[in-house]
Amino acid sequence: MPIVASLLDGLRRVVRAPVILVGAAMLTLLLAVPLGLLLREELLRALGESLVADAMADGVAWDWWQQFNSQATGLARSFTTSVIGFAAVLANLSALLDGNGQQPVIVAVVLTYLVVWTVFSGGVLDRYARNRATRSAGFFSACGLYGSRLLRLAIMAGLTYGFLFGVVHGWLFDDLYEAVTRNVTVERQAFAVRAALYLVFGLLLVGVTLVFDYARVRAVVEDRRSMLGALLAGWRFVRRRPGMCAGLYLANGLVLLAVMASYALLAPGAGSTGPSLWLAFLTGQAYLLARLASKLLFYAAEIAYFQSQLAHTGYVAAPAPVWPESPTAEAIGRLG
Repeated sequence: MPIVASLLDGLRRVVRAPVILVGAAMLTLLLAVPLGLLLREELLRALGESLVADAMADGVAWDWWQQFNSQATGLARSFTTSVIGFAAVLANLSALLDGNGQQPVIVAVVLTYLVVWTVFSGGVLDRYARNRATRSAGFFSACGLYGSRLLRLAIMAGLTYGFLFGVVHGWLFDDLYEAVTRNVTVERQAFAVRAALYLVFGLLLVGVTLVFDYARVRAVVEDRRSMLGALLAGWRFVRRRPGMCAGLYLANGLVLLAVMASYALLAPGAGSTGPSLWLAFLTGQAYLLARLASKLLFYAAEIAYFQSQLAHTGYVAAPAPVWPESPTAEAIGRLG
């Protein structure tokens, strides 16, 4: 099946370039460490040399934590009970579906991360598209070449998602939901309506994501300069192959769900100390690496599928023969 073949091809491309996963992990770490240090200072000031500090070190002092949350400001407000283990994943998913905002400092860091990641993804997409080593010079050249273009495309994506969450989300879950459930007296029916609206909104998000995903792919693989043209080309590609594009996206999504399910089973709870604390830390870091790998798999699999459908020798993604690595070049050399 093309979906399985593209998924396996994408997995091979990810495995053949482990340095990209390392780079993505370092990028995430560099942007996360400053937040962690700021939060550490807030907690040190709040705990001091009290007995509660010892209780928090040994486990969790729930009463103190609730009091701290009620008085916290800024970044410290993010230090809630949902940061423990798999609860953090569920909290982030709930915030996404409900369109809940985050703290301004976290928003600023996330926006910074998205900008840097967008530039970084130019090199990632080029490397996976070429399916051969490009070395550091080639990778960072691709970041510089495609980064500004992908940033323009990211602005279009941001405006589109802003419309979905700012207008469509409110219309679905405020206006329409209230109108449909106004005379509903059975809670189960109201829940079914809300679940159906989540499904509709989720399908809209997936559709928009697919179009922008393949717009990024076409912008890099075809070396497009116009991001509006790349967006229209991405729309045409998805429109002509909706089942395959959605199926591949679903297959990638199942991989991500498997990663999340594994973490849900292995995620630590509160109260870990000593070796258990380090095991909990390593489990969390392994989950972050697996999440990044699944994100890279999305890129690689979509590129593999796109190339299997439309690629030709004129595409920038075609591995260029390099003397004397090309068998054709060697044969010509022997004839000469």
